[in-house]
Parts: sequence; structure tokens; C-alpha cells
Amino acid sequence: MEFMVFITNTFPADGDKNLLAKLADAESARAAELAADGVIKKIWRRTGQKSNVGIWTASDATQLHSAISSLPFFPWLEVEVWPLAEHPNDPKKYGDLK
Repeated sequence: MEFMVFITNTFPADGDKNLLAKLADAESARAAELAADGVIKKIWRRTGQKSNVGIWTASDATQLHSAISSLPFFPWLEVEVWPLAEHPNDPKKYGDLK
């Protein structure tokens, strides 16, 4: 099942810089693992914000929650999830559109 996931990082701007660096490194490593496992299919940074939007896959919402909560920044994340369903007018059904 595919989900659109909006994540905003709320780590305080005046927070511990050493902790921030440690969390950022760990977050990059964990995101790479989730991508390699096919959980994170695509992710985009939201311009000018400490947030991102991505397409994630999981068998259900419980598995998705487990993946999201495994992120080192999880205590500082605001997350919004939209379950996605196929649309009958999806351009992919018409072939490879460029």
C-alpha cells in the first residue's frame, strides 16, 4: 500500500548542536535503510521549510507507523499521512508519458 507522508522537523533552532549533528547523521543512515528496503519510494524537500513529502510503502498503517517511528528525529517530527488509492485516470495507464 502506498502512502503520501508529510514530515515537519520541529527540532528547536536553539537546540543542542551536537545532538542535532548526531541525529542528522543517524537520520540519513536510517532513511537510506528504509529506501533500500523499498519503504521510502521517493522523497522531496519542501522549499524553504524544515519539512519533506514522500511516497512510502507499507503493508498497512501499523507497519508504516513502525517505519516512521524508527527515524531518529521521531520525537521532534510532526507527521501527516494520506493513504493512497489508484485513480482511474492515472496517466500511467496510458503508457509512459514524459
